Amino acid sequence: MSLLVVVFFLELALYLITTVGAKPINELLWQLWSRTPFGTSKDVQEQIRLRREVVRMKRELGGISAQDDFARWAKLRRQHDKAMEEHDKKAAAVGNARTSFDSKATMFRWTCTSGVKFALQFWHAKSPIYTYPREWFPWPIEFALGFPRCPYGGVSINVWSNSCGIVIALVGDVIMSVMQKSAQPQKEKVAMPARGPSSIPSAPDVD
Repeated sequence: MSLLVVVFFLELALYLITTVGAKPINELLWQLWSRTPFGTSKDVQEQIRLRREVVRMKRELGGISAQDDFARWAKLRRQHDKAMEEHDKKAAAVGNARTSFDSKATMFRWTCTSGVKFALQFWHAKSPIYTYPREWFPWPIEFALGFPRCPYGGVSINVWSNSCGIVIALVGDVIMSVMQKSAQPQKEKVAMPARGPSSIPSAPDVD
């Protein structure tokens, strides 16, 4: 694949990550990971089951009088406390797993986007990403197009990357603006009553 296309898609991925946000992306990746054999779907399901049990027993406790039926109330209370303790342990385990997953997902996402971008810019710093005939532009423009270390007559990967980022951001802003305008409900036009010619009051009869 051409380096031009690779850099463009890297900038597009960075723009989408910035626009959508890291938290929704991590949430999606977590949901996908939890459904794999290596994920924590069993722990999550067990946590949900324990939570339902705790809620059910809490409702039953609310309907039993501790004075009238103390034995039944005390037994249900012990079961409730035990289920609550198990739920808290399972929730802590799932929370720790989620925190560790978010850190790894963030590192993996950065490596696949910004990390690859920086590596490509360092590796191809002196290689023009594409060339043009010399003396097409004044030397200050040629210097700017080849910044920082690309020879004259070529466009550096840094300049191309920044250009792609600017164009993608501008196009994204236009698309978002159009979508927001189309999503706004159209205001209903209030029909104004037609105003006819004003009637001239008749003069009062004078005796």
